[in-house]
Amino acid sequence: MSGDAPRILVTEPLAESGLELLRKEFDVDVRPELAQEGLADAIPPYAALIVRSQTKVTADVLERAESLRVIGRAGIGLDNVDVETATRRGITVVNAPQSNIISAAEHTIGLLLAQARNIPQAHSSMKAGKWERERFQGVELHGKTLGVIGLGRVGTMVAQRAQAFGMRLVAFDPYVSKERARALGVELMPNLEAVLVQADFVTIHLPRTLETESLIGEREIALMKDGARIVNTSRGGIVDERALVNALRDGKLGGAALDVFAEEPVPPAHPLLVYESVVATPHLGAATAEAQDKAGATIAEMVLLALRGEFVPYAVNVPAAGEVAEQVRPFLSLAEQLGAVLTGLAEAPVRSLEAEYLGHLAEHDTRVLTLAALKGALSRVVHEPVSFVNAAMIARERGIGVSERKSSESRDYVNLMSLRAETETGEVGVSGTLVGIRGGERLVRVYDFDVDMAPARYMAFFLYEDRAGVIGTVGTILGNAGINIASMEVGRKEAGGLALMGLTVDSPIPPEVLAGIEREIGAERARSIVVPS
Repeated sequence: MSGDAPRILVTEPLAESGLELLRKEFDVDVRPELAQEGLADAIPPYAALIVRSQTKVTADVLERAESLRVIGRAGIGLDNVDVETATRRGITVVNAPQSNIISAAEHTIGLLLAQARNIPQAHSSMKAGKWERERFQGVELHGKTLGVIGLGRVGTMVAQRAQAFGMRLVAFDPYVSKERARALGVELMPNLEAVLVQADFVTIHLPRTLETESLIGEREIALMKDGARIVNTSRGGIVDERALVNALRDGKLGGAALDVFAEEPVPPAHPLLVYESVVATPHLGAATAEAQDKAGATIAEMVLLALRGEFVPYAVNVPAAGEVAEQVRPFLSLAEQLGAVLTGLAEAPVRSLEAEYLGHLAEHDTRVLTLAALKGALSRVVHEPVSFVNAAMIARERGIGVSERKSSESRDYVNLMSLRAETETGEVGVSGTLVGIRGGERLVRVYDFDVDMAPARYMAFFLYEDRAGVIGTVGTILGNAGINIASMEVGRKEAGGLALMGLTVDSPIPPEVLAGIEREIGAERARSIVVPS
């Protein structure tokens, strides 16, 4: 094709089935050399960009992308794509969230077996002309306890497959209900520590976020059984590699099986590769013909839909639910943030979520706002990408009921959106609206307290007994921790009763700092929230 047809740039290997789909309608340039450098200079004429994990789609690249309408990630993770900048520039970002789930689960089981039976080490020994049966004695999986950290789709599939080996399954996922875990045949633990102290093998299935980075460090490894083993096929950086090296050196752990690393490609002199008890693969979780075919075909279909201006099921940063009324569209970002705040406030897995719309909003189709709220709520707590289309499906899988209420009457605001969640420990709610000519986003009710604060990426909320000195105490503790307060809002119903303090800060509040504040002010509740970007 030629002329004015949109051009598509592919910078990494894509299944031929996907390329064939694209070439039927558009000009396609496959330029793998741009995965490493030169992308910013090459991007201006292209309407679509398709990448895998190696191409870095940065803000600098996007600023040069004059014609770009859609970015396709042939796989799940979006660590290498600046979604926020793409969204600001009106560029749709799509992925293939279900393409490699089976492959990742099977690779996990493969590494689990390889680690338990020393298969790679024995293979290398025989290749070297040796016959060392005693040296490579392993252990059975049958009767062992497998600790699953993260019961998303991959974690669930791993648990199901491990049951076939006769393993006992324990898991930690604060956002999975006991009913869901019971249905899977998994014993749900109240915290990470409870899994670590009893597991013979620990397998990790989490995204890499601020909350999960170095989740398994020296303290956590010290809790594990002597001789226990770690398997990680999710994301590098979740296991502190220095702590892991120390544990292997000291004989605390029996081994590790790793498909992902903090830095990839892994340097040849990486200290983990020194240990014979480490089974390592070069990020092969999705490296099957089937996964690549699924990813290639799926991402090609999504890119074609985006270029045609049609419904895009796996769009991660724009609503893909048909036409959205102009009066509703400005509330999409607020809805997503309200959802994130709601699950941040909840102290137990959400059983049901109700969205209420008051005022002029109630006159329109608000289903896309409810989807946006659900997307925001789930994005904080599940271990897979959440889009406007799969949010409802993920909620159903987790047994979360979703409902709407509407009324054209609104006492205090022209428009008001409220979310209320029912959890195992009670109810929690949050409300928001848009204010002023520019439509500024505001949280106006939290924990049934009236507030007026702009939502931000990093927030914290404290429920405490109203008394003098609390504000100063909180400020001092945060200041000593090097955390700057951007804004503060305090609400109360009566002097001396319960009060709510809401903060926005410039950086995340570490758990130990939050616990220190909770202790010093005698807080009834203390929650630190990171809203996904």
